[in-house]
Amino acid sequence: MRRTLLKPILSTQILIASCLAALAFALGQPASAQSCTGRLVKHAMGTSCVPKVPKRVVVLDTGELDSALALGVKPVGAVTPAGQPFQAYLGNLTQGIEVVGTVQQPSLERILALRPDLILTSKLRHGQLYDQLSRIAPTVMAETVGVVWKENLLLAGEALGRSAQAKVLLAQYERRAGQLRNRLGGRGRLPTVSILRFTPGQIRSMNRANYIGTILADVGLPRPAFQSKDTFADYISLERLPDLDADYLFYATYGDPAQTDQAFVLASPLWKGLKAVQNGRAIAVSDDVWFLAIGVLGANRVLDDLEKYLLAGK
Repeated sequence: MRRTLLKPILSTQILIASCLAALAFALGQPASAQSCTGRLVKHAMGTSCVPKVPKRVVVLDTGELDSALALGVKPVGAVTPAGQPFQAYLGNLTQGIEVVGTVQQPSLERILALRPDLILTSKLRHGQLYDQLSRIAPTVMAETVGVVWKENLLLAGEALGRSAQAKVLLAQYERRAGQLRNRLGGRGRLPTVSILRFTPGQIRSMNRANYIGTILADVGLPRPAFQSKDTFADYISLERLPDLDADYLFYATYGDPAQTDQAFVLASPLWKGLKAVQNGRAIAVSDDVWFLAIGVLGANRVLDDLEKYLLAGK
């Protein structure tokens, strides 16, 4: 009798184990290390079994697009910022990449149609879609974006099987940032730099805990006291402009300037009274590069701008 009862119990356990293994496969997660024929990559949502050499990659944020292209991998699909094309600084590198929606709203149908073998994004952007994305292809998610762009490049490098190349790219960037710091320091006091971004309905005073903040820190550029905070940004009114004054003020606009307060601010007496404005050192820069890039290609373009303006003394 005991043996007779044991058989259905064992059969049920085997069935449950089989279902769990099938579910793990469907979600893009290895049932065990032994079942993964590719490579196991740990990330913000767990561990994924990715192909040894991914060939059909989809990226769902601007930083992942920058990282993949920097590593010599052209994705088959990518998202764009809402209402915008691919970032202009990437030039011809984006030719042939299929648009699969926006950062804010990727299209699962378009992604599925491309038959990807790897999806790259972050938990911050698309953590709620992880299960759905993992059913399409192995999905690797960074924890967040912006200030951790270097770690995200290394994670993308691991997922793409190009860890060595990612480390080389970072080393080259850091060496170049250090060289610029030394060149600026040789001229005496390093200039203070302030960062302002116009977005629809907001004037953002950018602090240190963001993508552009890390680049300025790598070059050793001091910030005005109001922006010397380990936070993302302050959303300010026109009256706070004097707190942003510095030797140089770089500003950019997201999207259509007509949909922001840029024209109003730049015409105001408070703007015109800033030391940086009066000295011709309030400089408009590319939002694509300074804010949307979030990757090593964009970071090197920021260094280009800093060399151009700070070394020229404009």
